[in-house]
This record gives sequence, structure tokens and C-alpha cells, in this order.
Amino acid sequence: MSIIHVMAGAIADRQGRILVTRRPEHVHQGGLWEFPGGKLEAGELPEQGLARELREELGIEVRASRPLIRIHHDYGDCHILLDVHRLLDYAGSPRGCEGQPLEWLRPEAMDPARFPAADWPIISALRLPERLLVTGPDPRDPERFLARLSRALDAGVRLVQLRAHELADDAYGALAACAWALCEQRGARLVLNRAPERLAGVPRHGLHLSSQTLSALDSRPGEPGELVGASCHSPAELARVADLGLDYALLSPVLPTATHPEAEPLGWSRFADWVEPARLPVYALGGLGPDDLETAIAHGAQGIAAIRGLWPEAA
Repeated sequence: MSIIHVMAGAIADRQGRILVTRRPEHVHQGGLWEFPGGKLEAGELPEQGLARELREELGIEVRASRPLIRIHHDYGDCHILLDVHRLLDYAGSPRGCEGQPLEWLRPEAMDPARFPAADWPIISALRLPERLLVTGPDPRDPERFLARLSRALDAGVRLVQLRAHELADDAYGALAACAWALCEQRGARLVLNRAPERLAGVPRHGLHLSSQTLSALDSRPGEPGELVGASCHSPAELARVADLGLDYALLSPVLPTATHPEAEPLGWSRFADWVEPARLPVYALGGLGPDDLETAIAHGAQGIAAIRGLWPEAA
């Protein structure tokens, strides 16, 4: 079966809402909402096809964009490669040049049931930031630990994984409650890296699963509306995360790390090869810092996850 390469644009307004359009009733997936775009023509570069489609559909001129996510989806009667770019700059005001209805929606308000299945990972990608902080040293010193977390949040971190394997469950729960309060104050989300059955009553915005926990699951854990992700080290684990309907994955190690010096790094080329069929947003992890963000995105990542690269030094 041939692959239909479709370019789509994620266009945001000043309020952070994203433009969606409704498909005509008579076409494939008719009546559902989608991100504007269309088929790439023979000989076109992706950026050229995106610019042409958005000019024809919306009457705008794309000035700058960058990759958001690429999704392969098999509908049975056709295989789609949905190549989505986030618009950074454009000229004009979007309008339905082909008579299609338009709507501006916050990613959090998007109902996946109103979109084709291929678009669901795009919604996840739009809801996630480009940086994921994995907490670092000092969990046994809550005052110092929380001061470092507070500085990271002040610097713009909006997704935090609480990693403190050395703490007993009661101490971890107490630290999580304080971290959750800080994240709530800053509009950030806290995911807890501990087996779900050990987290009853602990405040959180979601769960982060180890690869060991992932391998034992047969369904998505957590409460409705929670953010759930997992650590992965192979294409099979990435496929497992997607099959369970989780929201994101971490893939590591991309580069050599101080915490796992024995692990063979993937390098950017292999990272990109593994992410291409992944069907969900994937963060690059391992030896990375803010200066690696653009490289990660260029190789198919949602962004970077990091401990040392994002965890502030002790005051």
C-alpha cells in the first residue's frame, strides 16, 4: 500500500488557541475536525507543500515553521504519513477559502473523538511543552530540593518528573505534595515516577512509568485526564507505549551520560530512525541540555528531557 504524505500546520493565536478546520462530509473521515493542510505533491519539499496548502486553504503566507510531529497511521484503506509543522510566523488572517468551517481551540479543550484517529497524537504534542525536567539531587533535603525546583519553574519549566528512587514511599509522598503545590502555583504539571499502586492519595498531574513497569501492563494506568508517559530504550517499547494509549515517551540515552556511563548512546541518527514510526510524542533524553533543543526537534523529538541540563545548581 502506498503512503499518502500529508502536510499539516499547527497555527496558534495570541491566546494559545490552535486553528482547526472541518472536513467535508463526502470525503474520507468526512465531518471530523483536522489541522489544516493537504497532500504533498510530487517533487515538493515538505515546507513548500505546507506553504502551498495553507495558501490555498486559508489565504495565508507561511514565513517560518518547524517540525512538531510525524505520524504514520494505517486506516486499512489507506496509509497516511501526517507531517505536522508548528507555524512560527505567517502573513495574513486565516479564512476558509474553500468554504470550510474554522474554529480556534485550546489544545486542552480538543476532544479527540471529533478528530480522525491519525490526529490524536498531534493533540498530545500540542498539550506538551518542549522541555521536561527530571528532578535531580537533594531529595533527602526537601528545603534545598524544593528551592531548586522553584528556580526551575521560574525559568519556564512546565513539566516535571519527580524522580527520587532513594526515598521511601511516605517520604516520596510528602515531597510530591510539596512539589505538586509549587507546580500548581506556576501552571506546571507534575508526573510521579513510582509504581502506580504505591501512589494512592498522592497529589499529582500524572504518572511516569519505568520500562519495567511498562512491560507488565496490559492497559493504560492512572485516572481519567491524567498525563501518562514512560521510559523507553527500544523501538518495541515505543510501540508498546503507543499501543497502550499513553501520552508521551522518553527515549534514551541519546548521548553519553554521567548517570549511566555503561549504556551505549543512540546518537541522533538512530534516535530519528526509532522515533519515525513511534505514533506519539517522544522526548530525547540522555546527556542533553537546552542547547540541544533545536537539534532534538530537527530529529523528530517533541523536545528534550534532562536532569543535569535543566536542574538548577544548589544556591
